[in-house]
Amino acid sequence: MTTVPIDGKQRDLGGGFVVRRMLPHVKARHVGPFVFFDQMGPATFGEDTGMDVRPHPHIGLATVTWLFAGAIRHRDSLGSAVDIHPGDVNWMTAGKGIVHSERTPPDERHHGQNLHGIQVWVALPRTHEDIDPEFHHHGAATLPKVNRDGASLVVIAGDAFGVTSPVHVYAPMFFVEARLEAGATLTMPEQHAEWGAYVVDGAAHFGDLELGALDMGVAYGGEPPVLTARKPSLIMLFGGAPLDGERHLWWNFVASSQERIDAAKVAWSEGRFPIVPGDAYERIPLPTY
Repeated sequence: MTTVPIDGKQRDLGGGFVVRRMLPHVKARHVGPFVFFDQMGPATFGEDTGMDVRPHPHIGLATVTWLFAGAIRHRDSLGSAVDIHPGDVNWMTAGKGIVHSERTPPDERHHGQNLHGIQVWVALPRTHEDIDPEFHHHGAATLPKVNRDGASLVVIAGDAFGVTSPVHVYAPMFFVEARLEAGATLTMPEQHAEWGAYVVDGAAHFGDLELGALDMGVAYGGEPPVLTARKPSLIMLFGGAPLDGERHLWWNFVASSQERIDAAKVAWSEGRFPIVPGDAYERIPLPTY
């Protein structure tokens, strides 16, 4: 087994809203199908302020939002309009192309809120890159929970620790929230070949790595690594089967070929992606880099 420590890059998106990007990284472009991993916040928005991510496109991936605090209103070009709260899952499959926006809902915007969560992108297998887009919301009560020896686990997507999430996935994977007491130990799921652990809060041993808060460790091959909490900890666990080939990432696009990326650039710049009902008057322009 090979273990690799990952140090993220922090970006202030304005108004004190900070994002910490862990993947992709020069040491690990992907872990299982996970090609992108961000921690949002924690951030505090005052009255009549909030997060406003204008409509923007995706191809070739599924996006997953998992909140610890706050709320986000998701709208997309399929007509979905859903507020996500802590414990819920928003799983959006972009496939051949989707547009969505993410904004603070009106009530939270009026009263102010704390916002803290994780956003990940999961690359679709080559066989599913051009499927029709989908959006599914899963309430907290529908997700399987596992409690064992000082560990409280929520299996957000995929299969791990003897249970399977109802979220439909397209390749072997797992995404789990783990809340651990000091000294609690978990062996990562043996049915998967690549594993990652991100410490939101606390500290842990992950294989031969020591991880503190905001650290990530990834492991490949051999026996699954053992995770041990050194203090009470909140840790996100993720991974799966190796990707079926490298992926190109550019802006919000993920694809197995540069040609797919280039076609999506032209389509967005020419206005050929669909609009977002209820949020059709703004959009993020194609970057110039």
